[in-house]
Amino acid sequence: MKYLDEFYGFAAKHFTKDEIEKIKFVISKSLQSSDWQKWYNLIASLPVTKPAVIDLNSGTIKIGRSTDLNTAGKNKLELSLKGLMPWRKGPFDFFGVKIDTEWRSDWKWNRLKDHIKPLNGKTVLDIGSGNGYFALRMYGAGAKAVTGLDSYLLYTAQFLAIRKYLEPIPVWIIPLRFEHFPKNTEIFETAFSMGVLYHQKEPLKHLAEIYRLLKPGGELVLETIIIDEEFGALLQPVDRYAKMRNVRNIPSVRLLTEWLEASNYKNIRLIDVSVTTVNEQRKTGWMNYESLPDFLDPDDNTKTIEGYPAPKRAIILADK
Repeated sequence: MKYLDEFYGFAAKHFTKDEIEKIKFVISKSLQSSDWQKWYNLIASLPVTKPAVIDLNSGTIKIGRSTDLNTAGKNKLELSLKGLMPWRKGPFDFFGVKIDTEWRSDWKWNRLKDHIKPLNGKTVLDIGSGNGYFALRMYGAGAKAVTGLDSYLLYTAQFLAIRKYLEPIPVWIIPLRFEHFPKNTEIFETAFSMGVLYHQKEPLKHLAEIYRLLKPGGELVLETIIIDEEFGALLQPVDRYAKMRNVRNIPSVRLLTEWLEASNYKNIRLIDVSVTTVNEQRKTGWMNYESLPDFLDPDDNTKTIEGYPAPKRAIILADK
């Protein structure tokens, strides 16, 4: 696939041949999924046109105008994009087809964009990238190249649908777990880990591995669920948290800072703490599974349905 060849060309500048072969092996196995061919065929069926406008710098990523496609083309486009549901990160506007995603990811971007170091000319890593919404915002903010990692193949398919209408750009969403990504070279000036840390069995290992990939002076942008000190320094949910099975560790801001210090990060600063609301994460016509309103206690929205404190998220920046 030409798209992957572009990424392998980038990787060849930083990794050994053996490391690249291991990456290729893992990706090739994931692409054997029966769903992949179905999604790939949907991408191939998208109408061919050149967008009159591309806007990666507004809350809604906009590709094309409504007038760029006739009615039949727009209907075909919408049908194909709905075949790639659920759409979780966004929002997007494809030629007038508005994708109202589960998350208002633009709200999160607005919380951090004026606090992080400028991305101009930088090589960026986006761990747990989803469909590439944030990676495209990073590129729109001037990044030289963005590598996004997310093992869920559907997100790569969604990104390929978006990228079909863009000129070849150095932004890649790779179907790869972070654990399979080589970590022996200082490559990135900025690394984003958003919505990932609380899933880690070994959160300090996750932070240390990002540290190894950052160039000296590089910046970590860390966003994660946190617990208020009044509930303790660390919450380790039993079985589920907000109906999620794989939530392992939810630290307080103080403990999270200690983890970063123990991982040798410097200049650690908290830039935002926000309660996640049902306006920011919810079910839509483009994500029709359960969402945050279903995960909270119906009689007390300060608690999850299991009785834990409801999700509150912090954004912390730290330097290598």
